[in-house]
Amino acid sequence: MMGKVSAEIVENWLKGWSLSRKLPFATQYQSGLKVVVGYENQKERYVFAELNEDFFQLADSIDEPWVYLKVCTSPDQFIERIPKRWKLQPQGYMMTCFRPMIFPEVTLPDGYSVENSYYNSTYTIKIITENGEQASIGHVVLVDHLAVYDRIATEKTHQRKGLASFLLKELEKIASSKGFTNNFLVATQEGKLLYESLGWEVYSVYTSIVIPA
Repeated sequence: MMGKVSAEIVENWLKGWSLSRKLPFATQYQSGLKVVVGYENQKERYVFAELNEDFFQLADSIDEPWVYLKVCTSPDQFIERIPKRWKLQPQGYMMTCFRPMIFPEVTLPDGYSVENSYYNSTYTIKIITENGEQASIGHVVLVDHLAVYDRIATEKTHQRKGLASFLLKELEKIASSKGFTNNFLVATQEGKLLYESLGWEVYSVYTSIVIPA
């Protein structure tokens, strides 16, 4: 894990996050960034590269549900200082891989095929079954010298077959063919284990809180 988190990297990642989801870019909000998401269960998100008084002032002033506060630090650094209405979300991890990923011998199993699409600087790969069912999907957004990997998911009935590793390898091929070698993503606890096995490293913990409805 590195030391101080780069606000520029966080901003570039958030730009990729927005492009992938076809949402407005983040705007500056004090020392953090704000995205108007507009989902029913996520109206807005505020993202801070470091914990400071701006974060605490927001936590004190907001009482509306489904507004997320996100910060690159562990929850024990702030959880006792914020109002009890805020609920901690599952731990996230910002991760980097600034070199080629380390893949075992990985091939697409029989009975699956690959579909590719592109929009908003975002390359999408889907792995499809013979009957047209989506088994796995992932995106990579190429933005400001950063390859942002996003929404990597494999359906439960198709897990443990190497589909996620194959998909990541294909996404990396796209990024590297365009000259992007700095790879970045935000992982769940479960996803973190997969990415570490492929050579990724934790850049920072990434903690989210929200007021549920």
